[in-house]
Amino acid sequence: MSVYVTGDTHGDFQRFYRRSFPEKGRLTRDDFVIVCGDFGGVWFGEAQDALRLDWLESLPFTTLFVCGNHENFDALYEYPVEEWHGGLVHRVRPHVLHLMRGQVFTLEGRTFFTMGGAQSVDIWDGLLDPEEPDFALKYWFLRRRHAVFRVRHLSWWQEELPSGEEYAAARRSLERVQYSVDYIITHCAPDSIQDLMPHDLPHNALTAFLEELRRTVRFRRWLFGHYHDDRSLDGGFQLLYHEIYRLLPEAPPAPQRQDTESGITE
Repeated sequence: MSVYVTGDTHGDFQRFYRRSFPEKGRLTRDDFVIVCGDFGGVWFGEAQDALRLDWLESLPFTTLFVCGNHENFDALYEYPVEEWHGGLVHRVRPHVLHLMRGQVFTLEGRTFFTMGGAQSVDIWDGLLDPEEPDFALKYWFLRRRHAVFRVRHLSWWQEELPSGEEYAAARRSLERVQYSVDYIITHCAPDSIQDLMPHDLPHNALTAFLEELRRTVRFRRWLFGHYHDDRSLDGGFQLLYHEIYRLLPEAPPAPQRQDTESGITE
């Protein structure tokens, strides 16, 4: 089994073309590529999303994703919920699965805890409701000003942050595995890790919850997206955007070079 992880795709899956991801030619349905949120493949609804989702289904591997803040949750929640490898998923296609929040999945003996979601900050100039009588006037006024705003149930959903039940489900799942997993997959990061980002984003209920997990859960690697960069951070954290990071099988350690005169290993 191979597992690769990448960052936000926002409905653009060109990184899975062979020229960008030549490794895919060696993969099978028993291999996985995980998207760390802002998947965007479920955005307009089944009929309009079908072309992209069917293309993903045609790929040789199985595509998994956690949700980000930029997802159409109305459309995503229309897909059936199933149990899969010990946790709950929305089955978007036979081999395109949404890993739901607060779940622990076991793949070839390795455990993966998933907790998607994040808080949108690109709503500085307003959050509009199409049900309001003056919606059209407000919409075009903001568009003409090139304002940064979103529209409820069209480009913003309150489900971008977990519900109380999802937090409770996460705690139950982690209790069952004694707060020890191999890998954590999220969209945003704990408070202390988010503070290392250059964006100066505010803390929220989810980043605080993830900070609690950072202190209480034993894990090998924590992989996340959201901040549109690719880099490794101390403490086992891996921020992903465009990179397709090979998680399993783990790369062997770099060979050490010994200075034969001094006896020092570098």
